[in-house]
Amino acid sequence: MRPVSSGAVDFIDVRETNLAVVLRFIRREAPCSRAEVAAGTGLNKATISNIVAELITRGIVVEVGASEERRIGRPAVMLTLDGRRFTALGLEVNVDYLSAVMVDLAERDVLTWHEPVQAAELGAEGCAVRLADLARRAMGEMARQHREVLGITIAVPGLIGTSDGEVAEAPNLGWHEFPLVDRFREQLDDSSVALSLDNDANLGAVGEYRRGALAHTQNLVYLTGEVGVGGGVIINGALMRGSSGYGGEVGHITLMQDGPLCGCGRRGCFEALVGIGSIIQQAAPDLAGSTAQPLTDLAAKVAEVARRAEAGDPRTTAALVRVGEWLGRGSAILLNLFNPQALILGGYFVTLAPWIMPPARRTLAAHTIAPHLGGCQVALSTLGFTAAARGGASSIIDAIDTARLPLPRSGSAAHR
Repeated sequence: MRPVSSGAVDFIDVRETNLAVVLRFIRREAPCSRAEVAAGTGLNKATISNIVAELITRGIVVEVGASEERRIGRPAVMLTLDGRRFTALGLEVNVDYLSAVMVDLAERDVLTWHEPVQAAELGAEGCAVRLADLARRAMGEMARQHREVLGITIAVPGLIGTSDGEVAEAPNLGWHEFPLVDRFREQLDDSSVALSLDNDANLGAVGEYRRGALAHTQNLVYLTGEVGVGGGVIINGALMRGSSGYGGEVGHITLMQDGPLCGCGRRGCFEALVGIGSIIQQAAPDLAGSTAQPLTDLAAKVAEVARRAEAGDPRTTAALVRVGEWLGRGSAILLNLFNPQALILGGYFVTLAPWIMPPARRTLAAHTIAPHLGGCQVALSTLGFTAAARGGASSIIDAIDTARLPLPRSGSAAHR
């Protein structure tokens, strides 16, 4: 908890808050004039003039020319975000890959990397090393472009508390109470960059909310379709976290009493019925190998399942119908609980959608209490396996927009 502030610090806090208010308005309405910013934020014109001048000096906002729509008086000089200097990085570690997405202040992609790994084989310490190496390479690329990375958010498929930077549990990675942020910072060897950690489904939901095909849908549920099945829930435009940060663990809703064993140690979980490991075990058991060993080469195995389904293999298609039915049952619980405007399916669900979605939609309709799914649109993610990393990068931008992360001050020369 923050200590009581002095008057001087309070003044600085108010100014930083006003800077963030103006920045949010420009992000939402750009290109816009100073007069429009004043009218939209309620701040007076003199304050807006000073704040905009400071944002321009800091390399955050840029003038982009005069409006052609004004008919009386001088044309208004328009403002937009300056994407040349500052960036934010989102990273994800999952069972079979690492992802990195860098965005500028306008949330335009600067780089997108996706690398296969076997996270269980690397172990927690090895993953921290690989993540830090990925971050260093990305930051080095930004340095060559004369850009500065303001913050990094890491996505992990597991239970993440609200503030301590520790992964409490990540069963599919084999991690328990691992201080990932501390280990990552040690490996990164850079104390200046802001770091945060969050669950992959939460950040996937943020990525969909800010960057997906149904962006800015105020109430949505995002389901990962990986070895794990997590849920990120956006309610009235805000991420639902729960009291300790563990909300959204929908993959561990019990759907089948005494059902198949889940990675969490329980039986019959949603994840144990529709996670990609279960799908491969049901649809192509010859590809699954020993249940005691983690699955490897998931992308290739899912592609083979899709090939067999396309060829009409009866065992494969029957298994995918069953998976779709369980997906519909589990999703119906979420629609009944949250009444979202959109349910977005990500990961390998997208690859297998031609076979799992028809039974999923039928079962979803049969088990959702509200007529017409309560107005919910069921959609496939267009962000691929970068949704969580994109959400991580966007979470840094959101922290700046809401004054939780201070706006960068002028210092090194901006990129020209």
